[in-house]
Amino acid sequence: MEDLPVPLLAEIIMRIPSTRDLNSLSLVSKQLYTVEAEHRNAIFIRSGLCPRISAMSSLCSRFPNLRKVQINYDGWTPDYGVQLDNQGLHVLSSSCLLLNDLTLVHCSNIDDSGFSYIACCKKLISLRLHNMPGISSSGLLSVAIGCKTLSTLYLNKCKNVSGTEWLEYLGRNGSLEELVLILCEGISQYDLLKFGPGWMRLQRFEFEGKRNFIFYEPCVSSHVSHYQYKYDFCCESLKSLRLAHIIIQEETGLRFLLGKCRALERLCLHLVHGLKDCDMVALSQSCSNLRSIKLVLMPLKCRPRSTFSTPFTDDSLKALALGCPKLEDVDIAFGGCDPYCPSEIGFTQEGLLMLIQSCPIRVLVLTGANFFNDVGMAALSYMPFLETLDLMDCVAVTDAGIHSIAGTPCLVNLTLQQCNHITDGGLTKLAHDKKLESLTISGCPKISQHAIQGVATSVHYSVESPRYIALGRF
Repeated sequence: MEDLPVPLLAEIIMRIPSTRDLNSLSLVSKQLYTVEAEHRNAIFIRSGLCPRISAMSSLCSRFPNLRKVQINYDGWTPDYGVQLDNQGLHVLSSSCLLLNDLTLVHCSNIDDSGFSYIACCKKLISLRLHNMPGISSSGLLSVAIGCKTLSTLYLNKCKNVSGTEWLEYLGRNGSLEELVLILCEGISQYDLLKFGPGWMRLQRFEFEGKRNFIFYEPCVSSHVSHYQYKYDFCCESLKSLRLAHIIIQEETGLRFLLGKCRALERLCLHLVHGLKDCDMVALSQSCSNLRSIKLVLMPLKCRPRSTFSTPFTDDSLKALALGCPKLEDVDIAFGGCDPYCPSEIGFTQEGLLMLIQSCPIRVLVLTGANFFNDVGMAALSYMPFLETLDLMDCVAVTDAGIHSIAGTPCLVNLTLQQCNHITDGGLTKLAHDKKLESLTISGCPKISQHAIQGVATSVHYSVESPRYIALGRF
């Protein structure tokens, strides 16, 4: 290989994804060692970097063209040695001048003073922080001011970060296209008002609150003089939106997004309390480009009858059917519902079929849909584009329903989880037709491993289901 020209060696090296293989290759010869080092643009650092500072200096010296660095101390214990600290970040920022993607996970020895060194990374595009207790709003502000090209910011469990000057600065002067805020206790949906004009540039937004949100009242500061809590911003560029575990009151908070995102293609509403059919109608009237929707719903007390039901009804499904002609991926999950009490679910089978028969659905995922039965399965057989069907805990589906989907024109992927009324006999017609490419069976006690052999090109079987319907696991 030493006789090969350097550009060809570089091309070979760049096509090898495995770090272990790259390390092995670099030991073959001095030339490969040099070429591999020059073209290595990413490293992944875990526990064991010792001694910390000199080892980091050596890494940065050997790989002068690093662009992507991940430092991950997940699962760290004192037995693994001391973590990388502020000085280590100083070495990284001063040595890796091309750094544009940085991820820090469970780095408990790094605080705002060390984080300020990241502001020197003028080419930084993506910053992801997972469980960083030492980072506060002041540290983020220094990065916002120094890193003018930052376009992706991901914060997960950064409990000491609040929505103050950094958010306002990025909204006014930044270039953020992706903003993800997950379980950051100090940031409320009302703080996001400070992002202001930044909403116009944003293409992806995720906001997830605390998991036990349902037991708390939303913290709205409308009683405070001069506190603005209503949104009125343009979001014409937003393509992906995920809201999870939050309470939205009428005309306040992040509810405004559902009627403002004309470019929206992907939507996930995961246990968002306070939404109504009118919100879905507003969405459908403005989001004609919507291609994927995921709804995770639970029954809540409805007034005045004090009955329990999920918030959306067939009116929402009808609005989507009429206003979102490009919808091709539908994932609807119900948690905390009695499997044999369809009245706890606001949707009906007729409403769901109206939606999926009006749109070019390619992927359909139903979880805990106790209203969906063999009649609905028979209707699926006429869907011309359906390629993937995933049923979990759909108690009304039996062998007859599985038989009926054997004729679905494009169906190639089928997953059945916790479907207790489907037996080996339900798979016989699928095995005869041999159209499936992938079949996954898990947690279905009446289906044997022997029965699935030969039903699809690729089969996967497990006695236990890897997922759970329980509300707490959503």
